[in-house]
Amino acid sequence: QVQLVESGGGLVQAGGSLKLSCAASGRVFSTYVMGWFRQAPGQEREFVSAIRWSGGRTYYSDSAKGRFIISGDSAKNTVALEMNSLKPEDTAVYYCAAVRRIPQFTNPTAGALYDDWGQGTQVTVSS
Repeated sequence: QVQLVESGGGLVQAGGSLKLSCAASGRVFSTYVMGWFRQAPGQEREFVSAIRWSGGRTYYSDSAKGRFIISGDSAKNTVALEMNSLKPEDTAVYYCAAVRRIPQFTNPTAGALYDDWGQGTQVTVSS
């Protein structure tokens, strides 16, 4: 089990950028998968992006593809989500999540696959 702390949320105008960070404490093995999810008011939590610690393979939702970039620093146990060209519909609480292992043939897009979650950070995009 790892503890996750997100930072970097805030208020930004449409078209702007924000960079979220997630710091993991505890023992993070090379097999870990780190993900970002978000939840808007009245809506279900949805997958945004994920990265495999081993190999660095990345995954994006259709809404994030081409606008968001996930990156990880295994030496520092941090994962970042750079969000560009933000839209009002990106407004949500963003959560960092981690799991020790997800099989390579399984896309890490389901929240149920993850064991550990951060407290979330609010991102608000004004029009």
